Amino acid sequence: MSSHGHYGAPMGGWSFADVYEVVARAVPDAPCQVHGERVVTWKEFDRRSNGLARALLDAGLGHQSKVAAYLYNCPEYMETYVASFKAGLVPVNTNYRYAADEIVYLFDNADAEAVVFHAEFAVLIDGIRSRLPKVRTWLVVDDGNDVPEWATPYEDAIASGTSDEPTVAPWGRSGDDLLLLYTGGTTGMPKGVMWRQDDLFRVLGGGGNPILGVPPAQDLDELASRISAPGAVMLPACPLMHGTGQFSCFINLNSGGSLVSQVDHRFSAAQLWQDVADHKVNALVIVGDAFARPLLAELDAHPERWDLSGLFVISSSGVMWSQETKTGLMKHLPNVILFDSLGSSEAVGLAQNVSAAGASEETASFKIGDRVKVLTEEGREVQPGSDDIGMVSISGYIPTGYYKDPEKTAKTFREVNGVRYSTPGDFAQVKDDGTIHLLGRGSVVINTGGEKVFPEEVEEALKQHPAVNDAVCVGVPDERFGEAICAMVEAAAGASIDPDALIDHVKGRLARYKAPRLVLEVKTIGRAPNGKVDYKGLRAQALDRLQA
Repeated sequence: MSSHGHYGAPMGGWSFADVYEVVARAVPDAPCQVHGERVVTWKEFDRRSNGLARALLDAGLGHQSKVAAYLYNCPEYMETYVASFKAGLVPVNTNYRYAADEIVYLFDNADAEAVVFHAEFAVLIDGIRSRLPKVRTWLVVDDGNDVPEWATPYEDAIASGTSDEPTVAPWGRSGDDLLLLYTGGTTGMPKGVMWRQDDLFRVLGGGGNPILGVPPAQDLDELASRISAPGAVMLPACPLMHGTGQFSCFINLNSGGSLVSQVDHRFSAAQLWQDVADHKVNALVIVGDAFARPLLAELDAHPERWDLSGLFVISSSGVMWSQETKTGLMKHLPNVILFDSLGSSEAVGLAQNVSAAGASEETASFKIGDRVKVLTEEGREVQPGSDDIGMVSISGYIPTGYYKDPEKTAKTFREVNGVRYSTPGDFAQVKDDGTIHLLGRGSVVINTGGEKVFPEEVEEALKQHPAVNDAVCVGVPDERFGEAICAMVEAAAGASIDPDALIDHVKGRLARYKAPRLVLEVKTIGRAPNGKVDYKGLRAQALDRLQA
């Protein structure tokens, strides 16, 4: 890339590192990341990412080695990703709610060779380091907790970076370089979705903005010509460890915008509105009613408390966002667009639902994208107005598959009539007008507050308790979280069931969000001779008892 302003077409496809170096040259002194009182300019962001990229290469990482980000939302999160892109490495998200065994599985499955982590997680990591021989280097972000001697301080690692000398590995950069996005999915264990950077950049708008209707850029020159001033201010309220927050950030940074990360990791609706007001946030990213209901409750209780005049869009993805909540928000925020996206780690841009004052749509009704079809399991396209049910499928810019899992790849990424589709499992019908009516996931996976929980994992944890003979978990409707985990428990002979004790038991073994919120005792789970469970029947039984 030349230094005198001409960039041309992206060589070998789009690389996020090339894009962000263009942005840093266009608006070097504009804010890029804001964390409380701390402001990182685009020039500083580029310099710090260069330094981290150099440190990772000096640690011996090779082309497409994996770098895990085990972090809360903070400026270092996106620096870790961009540093990986600069050096031709692969960033890997880490769910910071995972327990020790889950972290071991994730890092081992991903072949992580470097881990960037908050010091808060040092105690957990210290207990499992011996089980992770592939990790070459540990980089610790100081968060006020004790910094371990066995890790390199993050600020020391980035010290060598200069914004005038981009870090480029001997193997260079390519649009074929990957981002690995781990998702709980429907299989029980996390699986890594492999996104080529070129595909991901293009499906996220290609330097434009799909929400605002800004078209993609054709090359780096055009991208640079669009950035003459600082872009929008975005606050991802959801964790960057998930695709919703992470991908939204990429879209905003692509146009020279800035990201606001909250200092307190615990969700507070009042504090979130305060941060939106203080930082004059233009775009807020949430995950359905788990965020939206408490936010609406705060506005109902304090309608004049915050100046939210800078806000023009609230976007959500991952779970359905109820019409009741949307309508309530629009009464307080009549000039704000509510953008509800149907998508997943495996499929970005399946469909969308846009609500604005005087022009809202039904929550479950989505307008599908140009590359989207609803296909039956046999591969037949569902026709508008029919009663047929199919799975929402998308072609074009989709992942290459699941990391080290060809069997699951073949099931989700299938070819129909010569076209390759991503079919993550969202069942729907097609209405007369061509919009889709979303029916939900066609599996037993429970989606609670945007977190996907596979029942068998929780069931196995429950069955480790001496009072439990058998257990099954089902999802039941929950006003805030969409679904709550309800455990149907069969007691061991002579034992009595203590719901609170069982919930605490699971919290001690799995991430806390995987613990049941409800425990119902049953005489028998009623397994078939082959061990299979009637999840549908047990869920109906749970609903009957809860509604009684």
